[in-house]
Amino acid sequence: MMTSADRIAWVRLSSVYLPLDTPVSDAKVLTGRQRPMTEIAFLFAEIGTEQGHEGIGFGYSKRAGGPGQYAHAKEIANDLVGEDPNDIARLWDKLCWAGASVGRSGLAVQAIAALDVALWDMKAKRAGLPLAKLLGAHRDSVRCYNTSGGFLHAPIEQVLHNATAALERGIGGIKIKVGQPDTRTDLARLKAVREHLGDQVPLMVDANQQWDRPTAARMGRAMEEYGLVWIEEPLDAYDHAGHAALAAALDTPIATGEMLTSVGEHAELIRARSADVIQPDAPRIGGVTPFLRLAALAEHERLQLAPHFAMEIHLHLAAAYAMEPWVEHFEWLEPLFNERLEIRDGRMLVPDRPGIGVTLSEQAAKWTAERYETT
Repeated sequence: MMTSADRIAWVRLSSVYLPLDTPVSDAKVLTGRQRPMTEIAFLFAEIGTEQGHEGIGFGYSKRAGGPGQYAHAKEIANDLVGEDPNDIARLWDKLCWAGASVGRSGLAVQAIAALDVALWDMKAKRAGLPLAKLLGAHRDSVRCYNTSGGFLHAPIEQVLHNATAALERGIGGIKIKVGQPDTRTDLARLKAVREHLGDQVPLMVDANQQWDRPTAARMGRAMEEYGLVWIEEPLDAYDHAGHAALAAALDTPIATGEMLTSVGEHAELIRARSADVIQPDAPRIGGVTPFLRLAALAEHERLQLAPHFAMEIHLHLAAAYAMEPWVEHFEWLEPLFNERLEIRDGRMLVPDRPGIGVTLSEQAAKWTAERYETT
């Protein structure tokens, strides 16, 4: 068996808190289930080898869980030292089983995600390729839509302004949040956005799991006239039967999956035919390695793909998906990195930089709350 002469020499973890300029609210806030979001906790992993190769990866948590992800990553990071960095699938399994007593989903695998992404980043850098090219790209750019401008805390006038600004920047589609206690308000906002954009601009809505089945059915029918690309998370993330019924009943595609935290959970969603558009989040399911396993399942079922958040990672993964996908644009993470992704003619361009193509900024260092290194 051929073996690599190189070995992992050190692993460095950073807990970074990104403040948001404005408290952010979606339907979960309006229903009283969550507080407005004021910051995002990031777990960054940097991995170096004896031969001087390095990789960087990250995961994140919104509102709560950041300290837990960081703590779990500290417990398992040393298991990588001395290992061959090329054996990424085996190392993912090793890290997963190291923390299996607290589960193989949720926070336990989310702590692995930053480490896994860093290994893939390193592997692509060693090959001198962007991650998308290492995986086997189907395209050099991906359709992109903006979400950050359409939250419920923003007055409709601001949402319209944000939509115009996004399109002028070259973004191809617009998503707005719905799920307010008064559904008439949702429909009025949607009508205003569609009239503002015209019929040709791709438009999506996202209810963030806050409707019950009757409300989702009624709203789905009421929204058919607006020609939406999809209705996202109309029901609880684990209501596979309810989502399947909507997908069968409506012409508008149903999108969901972002809140699921393992390949196994997504497999159940796919088995139930609960989504036309699957929306996995690589940091939430454990990184690139499990994302690729899930993408194979989704492709086999001919599902559309629209990964959630973290466009810096998901652009590469979407570019390697067989069918034309979407990637979600959030400018929130930009201060963390020295690089910017290029957007043109409605599409996000895969960077030609090796790996995932990002380096941490000085601002990220200033927002770092804790650091840990194992050798």
